[in-house]
Amino acid sequence: MNDDAASTKIKNNSDLRRGWTTGTCATAAAKAAATALLGDDFPDPVDVLLPGGGRPAFALARAELGDGAALAGVVKDAGDDPDVTHGALVWARVTRGASGSGLVFRAGEGVGTVTRPGLPIAVGEPAINPVPRAMIRTALEEVVAAHGGALDFVVEVGIEHGRKLAEKTLNPRLGILGGLSVLGTTGIVIPFSCSAWIHSIHRGIDVARAMGLDHVAGSTGNTSEKAVQALHDLPDQALIEMGDFVGGMLKYVRTHPVARVTLACGIAKAVKLAQGLADLHSKRGSVDHDFLARVAAEAGASEAVVARVRGANSALEVLQIARAEGFDLGTPIAAAGWRTGAALLAGSGVDLEVAVFDRAGGLVASSGFHAVG
Repeated sequence: MNDDAASTKIKNNSDLRRGWTTGTCATAAAKAAATALLGDDFPDPVDVLLPGGGRPAFALARAELGDGAALAGVVKDAGDDPDVTHGALVWARVTRGASGSGLVFRAGEGVGTVTRPGLPIAVGEPAINPVPRAMIRTALEEVVAAHGGALDFVVEVGIEHGRKLAEKTLNPRLGILGGLSVLGTTGIVIPFSCSAWIHSIHRGIDVARAMGLDHVAGSTGNTSEKAVQALHDLPDQALIEMGDFVGGMLKYVRTHPVARVTLACGIAKAVKLAQGLADLHSKRGSVDHDFLARVAAEAGASEAVVARVRGANSALEVLQIARAEGFDLGTPIAAAGWRTGAALLAGSGVDLEVAVFDRAGGLVASSGFHAVG
């Protein structure tokens, strides 16, 4: 990797181009602004230190100085990741703070404010996560070391169109209002990162626990989420966009328990869960039609119907066959899925339910709530 320019392509094993987090972009903007505020020209490009080492440099898209303040902006490049902030201007406005005040962060236009407990940032604070705060601090310490003085700055961070973009994220549900979060743990965006999704699952659970909720529901998709919310009359903050990451959710719940947990799954994902998979992505495993054929046989289906199930194209087709032939597919699938989930929650004492829904959001079957020993 060549760290001399942020436009350099960094590729992973899938040959997808990596990008830069909002935290890295905000750090670059803050460092450039602070440098200009202390009397030098805006550095362009401006380099920053990443948490894991490496020092990429970023071209400035905006640079303004006047009235005791300096503002710099960097256009975020998220690489090949489908990030809602790709192409957005991330900016920082830096002013001197009172003597001894230290480093103070403020939310500019497009950056949200934390309004609920359970997140790594306190209620009332701008939604600038701990690692980006540490990165900005390190960058400004470098500026102060070169120019002298104390680390007394007010850093206001904003994201162009962030208020609108935040509507496409989980921020409103998590209680981050007014805009986006400034995120990042490594400073680098890895395309289609599983860790980023799992991180959001964990934060959702943290918020639910901090709000005192005793029931959360992880869903594999929008249809199952809406269906389970209606089934149990759950508030939005109890809904966890689990996606394929059953294991990522339940392993966290095992050490951060919630009294009741529902896994809300579409039929195909429910079948994979019943097969024993904790990651329901197609790359990790497919629907096993021999497994479904055994379920059908045990449910009393005829040999001819079992053969049709074995040769079906999808789990949905198998469900249609079951409904037409009058045998119960959903109950044994939900029960087997419960056993998979219970193994991941072993020792937690959580009451677990697996609810299976069809594509219209209709309840196919539920395991019911049973305590995990």
